[in-house]
Amino acid sequence: MTTTTFAVTDAEIASAFPVMRQLRPNLDEAGFVERVRAAERLGLRLVVHAVDGRVVAVAGFRLLEQLKEGLVLYVDDLVTDEGERSKGHGDTLLHWLVAYAREQGCAAFELDSGVQRHDAHRFYLRHRMRISAYHFVLDL
Repeated sequence: MTTTTFAVTDAEIASAFPVMRQLRPNLDEAGFVERVRAAERLGLRLVVHAVDGRVVAVAGFRLLEQLKEGLVLYVDDLVTDEGERSKGHGDTLLHWLVAYAREQGCAAFELDSGVQRHDAHRFYLRHRMRISAYHFVLDL
């Protein structure tokens, strides 16, 4: 049985850690729930996709009101467990997120992807997403 749902409880958030860490290796398990809770205060929502109760894909997103687009669902994080890739879990989670964005009245669905993540880029392009900008960072 598969489910896609918001991670609400601390236990649900913690269950996302092993998969999220594959995308964000800088995260530490001890502080993960606290970090998610801090991000939630600024609008983050965490979604888990599970098979038979085991998390196989995770997404973190925010709803943003932008001058350029209006209301946007912006994906901070989207990752499928390495051992579960190419089984449709990423597709399912992406479709869930897009449907949620439409339900919320969003004008666009956006995300950034690291320049080295070629497999992810192929995945996004296959889903008719387009490359629309460069993302610049100044480390502080």
